[in-house]
Amino acid sequence: MPLEYYALGMIIAFFVLVLSGMPVGFAVAGVGFLFGFIGFDGWLFELLPSRIYGVITNYTLLAIPLFVFMGVMLERSRIAERMLDVIGHMCGRLPGGMALAVILVGVLLGASTGIVGAAIVTLTLMALPTLIRRGYKTPIACGTICAAGTLGQIIPPSLVLLVLADIMNISVGSLFAAALVPGLLLAGLYLVYLLGLAYFFAADVPAIDEEERAALSKTQLVKDIGTTVVPPLLLVFAVLGSIIGGVAAPTEAASVGAVGALLLTFVSGRLSMPVLSETLTTSVRISCMIFFVLIASQVFALAFRGLDGEFLIEGMFTFVPGGVYAALIFMLVLIFVLGFFLEWIQISYIAVPLLLPFIQQAGGDISMVWVAILIAMNLQTSFLTPPFGWSLLFMRGVAPPGVTTGDIYRGAVPFVIIQIVALALIFAFPGVVLWLPEAIGW
Repeated sequence: MPLEYYALGMIIAFFVLVLSGMPVGFAVAGVGFLFGFIGFDGWLFELLPSRIYGVITNYTLLAIPLFVFMGVMLERSRIAERMLDVIGHMCGRLPGGMALAVILVGVLLGASTGIVGAAIVTLTLMALPTLIRRGYKTPIACGTICAAGTLGQIIPPSLVLLVLADIMNISVGSLFAAALVPGLLLAGLYLVYLLGLAYFFAADVPAIDEEERAALSKTQLVKDIGTTVVPPLLLVFAVLGSIIGGVAAPTEAASVGAVGALLLTFVSGRLSMPVLSETLTTSVRISCMIFFVLIASQVFALAFRGLDGEFLIEGMFTFVPGGVYAALIFMLVLIFVLGFFLEWIQISYIAVPLLLPFIQQAGGDISMVWVAILIAMNLQTSFLTPPFGWSLLFMRGVAPPGVTTGDIYRGAVPFVIIQIVALALIFAFPGVVLWLPEAIGW
């Protein structure tokens, strides 16, 4: 039997195991080992130690646990919770003002944490009961929180961008610079959508009542902005500015971010042994999950390539007419469909390395930085697409009684459409992505 059939069997077996509930790391490694031994009696895996060594000695990947620590510390110390309250009162007079505040806090959380799970759980616990109590329609409230919590996957520093930089052999600084404008564009489209709702359906997104606004004086509000919103912003600017400006490597900047989050927590009076212990435990757990999947994917990739899986993928691309841009659209559509069933990390380490070489071989003056941002924006939709969108599942796990799965799914649909619009815009206008890296000389 041709080896390509074994490669196809690997893909089918992987989907079956993941959809059956097996942890992805065990599924991807198990499938790789099984088919590698079937096809080559195991001798192919003599190459595996060198591949794993290349992963664990990658200096850039050291930034992952440091950025994770930074994000978890800001979430556990409840600094993010206080930010939402302050920004909510800033927008309080507007219909939909609290929803706008949720998006703005999502931007700040994205730029300071980059961890979707932490952002979704934090925003759900903080904002969802409040939005519903203030008269927001439940699907709108759910969709806004899910969309805001996923902004951390495109706004740097982002784990998705770090992983793609490693996979595609692109400078992290150039990728962070390229993602900044598209990330803010996406957040801006969310705000435009909510303002449209506020204009046409104000009863669905009511303003904070005047009595509650009056309880907080303008002087106190200004003071709260200075003590609650400004310090995390300065931390974000320090981290991103040092990377994009070429002053520090991503790992060095990540260490500054981790120490800065620790200092912010200390200055706010919320640093304690329980908070520190929870932060360290959660950071280690998240980091281990990412690196385990990364190492397990080396097993899968080695077996898949050994079984001529590349020829199987190449055969798919030969049926796509229209050159490199048609092939790119085909890849983006395929990644979008995979996002209904798989997590971003599975798609990044398994699907992207298999599909990307055919885009690179297609030639032309196509920019790999632009392609990376298209992939990152596409991966972002995987968090909001039913049935396995992780933002939806995170919210379902902590949502208050009365909020149904249907409410969450219906609320997410408009924001998925907005993400597709943003993806189409940066596809049609590459300058949105490439302007900032070119302006600063990356």
